[in-house]
Parts: sequence; C-alpha cells; structure tokens
Amino acid sequence: MSTFIKKPSLIFLASYSACILIALAADPALESTSVRLPEFSWDRVPQYMHIRKAKKFTQDEIEYLASFPLVTFEKTTGSQTYENTEDGTLAAAKAVKEVNPSTRILYYRNVIVHYGTYRANEGIDSMPGAFLIGRNGKTNLIRNMYRAYDLTNPQGREWWVDHAKQVCADPAIDGLFLDGNVKVLSSGYLKRDIGEEKKSALFDGYKAMMSETRQAIGADKMMLANVLRVGQSKDDGLEAIKQFDGSYIENFEGSGDKDAKKNYLARGIEAFQKAAREGFIIAFTAGLSEMNEEEGDINPEHTDEIRKGLGENENYAKRFNYLLALFLVCAEKHSYFLAHDSYVANKKNKLWMKRPEEFDRPLGPPKGPAVKDGDTYTREFAHAKVRVDIENEVGEIEWLEPVGSSEAESTLSERSDDPKSSRHTEASVTLLPPSKRLNNS
Repeated sequence: MSTFIKKPSLIFLASYSACILIALAADPALESTSVRLPEFSWDRVPQYMHIRKAKKFTQDEIEYLASFPLVTFEKTTGSQTYENTEDGTLAAAKAVKEVNPSTRILYYRNVIVHYGTYRANEGIDSMPGAFLIGRNGKTNLIRNMYRAYDLTNPQGREWWVDHAKQVCADPAIDGLFLDGNVKVLSSGYLKRDIGEEKKSALFDGYKAMMSETRQAIGADKMMLANVLRVGQSKDDGLEAIKQFDGSYIENFEGSGDKDAKKNYLARGIEAFQKAAREGFIIAFTAGLSEMNEEEGDINPEHTDEIRKGLGENENYAKRFNYLLALFLVCAEKHSYFLAHDSYVANKKNKLWMKRPEEFDRPLGPPKGPAVKDGDTYTREFAHAKVRVDIENEVGEIEWLEPVGSSEAESTLSERSDDPKSSRHTEASVTLLPPSKRLNNS
C-alpha cells in the first residue's frame, strides 16, 4: 500500500518546518524549559508510563520502568509498604534513577480531588473552609466519593503548594503531574452543586495556585497537566496549556453517537497537533478496552475515562494499531505514547511488564505533518507509513523495516530478536526480559 499517503506540497512542508523552528527559537520560555524536558528520539515509538502500585515495586518492575523516558507515579504509589504516597513515590523514583538516571519522574497531585493516602493530609483535614460544600450540605462532590478542595481559600492553596514544593525538592523527582484540571476548567462541572459564582471564583483560585506552584518548585522542575481536552474551553485547552510544560491526554475519543464521536476526535487531533507543534510535551494515553457506560450517573459529563478492562483472552490488536496510528498522525518532538489496560501494576493489567512488538520497529522522523482528507489522515515517517480512518476507527501502519533492524539506524541498541517480516502486522506483546535494559530514549 505504498500509494495511500498523499504528498504535501513543498511550500506547505517549508511552512510547517518554519513554524516549528520559530516556536522553538523565538520563545524564551520554551528555550528555558530545555533543562527539564525528557529525552526524546524518533528511533522507535516514543513512550510514556503512567502507573501506580500500593506495594513496593519489584526490582524487575523497576528495571522495566527505567526503560521509559517519562514516568508518572500515580496516587497510592507505595502507600501500603511505606504508609503514605510521598515516601512510596520517592522510594520508587530513587530506585528507577539508580537504573536509569535520565528517566524523568513526575509526582502525582490532583488540583481539586482530595485523595486519602498522603501524609500531608494531616495539614488540611481539620482546616476550616478547606473543602467545597454543596448547596444541600453535600461534601463528597467528586463522583459521590471524594471531597473537593475549595481553591478560593488562600490557606488551602498555600498548603497544596507547600506540599508540592517539599516533594519536588528531592532530586529524584523531576516535576509534577497535575490532574483534575479539566474538572476546574470545564464550566459545567460542579456548577449545579456550588453555583455559577462559586465556580467562577474556583477557576480564579486555580489559576493563582498554578502560578504559585511554578514559582515555588522552580524553573528546573516540570509541570505536566491534564488540560488538553475537547470542550473544556472554546479552544479545547490551547490557552490553558500555556501555564505548563505540556499536557497529558485522556478521553481522546469522547462519547455519544458515531458522528458526535467523530467530530469530537477531529477537534482533539487538531488540538494535539497544534500544541505539539508549539513545543509542548504531550503524554498521550488511551485505554484498550470498552468504555464502562454503567458509571454514567457518577461521571455524567464523561470527565473521567472509565473502562471495563480487557478480558482474559480479548484480542486488542486492531484497537492498539488504531490508537498508535492516531498518536503518530499528531506527534511531534516530546510527544509520548501509552496504550494501556489499566494504571494499576498487577496481574489484571494485561500490558503490565509487556512490550508490544511495534515498539521495537524502526520509526524515524516524520517527513512532514499529517495530511487530512475528509475523515482520513495520512503521514510518512522515515521507516513507516501511517493511515487512520476516524469514521471507521481503523488505523494502518506500514512498517518499512523489520523488528530489530540494524539497517535502518546503525546507532540503535542491539537487539536479540530475530528479524521478522514487516507489513501491516497485528499488535503482539512479549514479556520483557528482566535482565534486558531497553533503551527507549
């Protein structure tokens, strides 16, 4: 299928390249972030890891995590073994850094949802006015399970910022992963419970807290936030992302009928492409299993991406290729990919400690931006051709080099895999040999 990718004009390619170079060269803010950015290469698919485990990670798991350039340790990490998330995250981060000092590690903090495994909670649980209260006295405003921070309270914001500063002061932590942003930024979320005036004030408090956080943790620490989302603002988060080094992406495909999902996805692709071309980090994540529609009552605006999890023998090859193709038509430098079954490191997670074969295929840099033709996007890389059809949810990747090819890039790490044929392969995974360090940077 060597003819399915249309060639963009030379003028368009030149304009595209110029936009990237101007954004990087002319913006002093972007220039100053270079010291905190994760490593990046087009040699293979650039990957991201987002994970949590309440108990201590094993050494094999640590070596696996150290193969990623960018890792977020989610809430509850190490909280059973170390009795709190702070110590659990620091222990995991230090262990990964011992194996691979270049892995960038982010500490998870939610900007509005109050989770219970943090030692720092002692400083806010009894603070007057620290949490939002609904019109009917309701306190668990988030999914009927969790309390929400009242970001209009300066004392509460100070507590939040101080906590972030203390953890980020450790050299094993490279910055913050900020979650829950969309819950604050979406105009309708919580408005029914707290009223329009309070919701507006909450937004102002949030913006102030993000600015205070940047000042507190310093210019050398990364801030990656969950802000790029279709419908959370008129520009889908492209203004909100400017407070940060980049965005995590979830719920990329939306919900509703086929046409609604298609239009939502097209807007999401455009937002991803624009942010990535402007030099922002993008950590793209998407679940491989079906959406769990039964949680609609506690997730009415589909703010959270809640999935059922893969079945024991469920074949996810088609979905994996579709998600990877979606990522590749959007990705630029410092875009990273994660297709997952769960964010929990356990046996139920079908992809934990596994490495899809596609990640060992040479990719190479893009030859230009994706070309859109109706509902179809195509893009060429040095060693792959990509086509994605969002109408029918089909992604095709034509790999031009076999797994572990040494001909494509002589600088790649040696692989012990036997070369395999390379055309339109189905996704397959293998257990990662614990003793084998995979260089994904």
